[in-house]
Amino acid sequence: QVQLQESGPGLVKPSQTLSLTCTLSGGSVTTDDSYWSWIRQPPGKGLEFIGYIAFSGRTYYNPTLESRTSIARGTSKNQFRLQLSSVTPEDTAVYYCARMTGNSGWLFTNWGQGTQVTVSS
Repeated sequence: QVQLQESGPGLVKPSQTLSLTCTLSGGSVTTDDSYWSWIRQPPGKGLEFIGYIAFSGRTYYNPTLESRTSIARGTSKNQFRLQLSSVTPEDTAVYYCARMTGNSGWLFTNWGQGTQVTVSS
C-alpha cells in the first residue's frame, strides 16, 4: 500500500512561487493507472482539484489555475512536485497530494496527510 507525504515551506510571500514535493513510500510514479494529484482546501472552503501527472508523464491542470501551475516528476521515481507561481493570500490552504486511479472510474485511493501553506508578507 503506497503512502504519500507532502513537504515544503509553510510560508510563502505574495508574488513568489509555491513549491511542494510529494514523496511516495512503497510505490512509484510510473505505476500503471496512477494519476498523481494535488488538491487543496482553503480555510472554510471545500476541496479544490489542482491537477495531476499521470503514470505516462501526461499532465492535466484545473483550467482556473492552469496558467500558474506546473506538476512534474521529481529526480527519483518516488517523487512528484507542484509549483504554483504568482501566489496571493487566496492561495493559502492545506495542500494534499494523492493517488487517483481511472480504470474503474476516477477514484482517489491514497492521500497524504496534508501540509499547511500560508501566503503572507
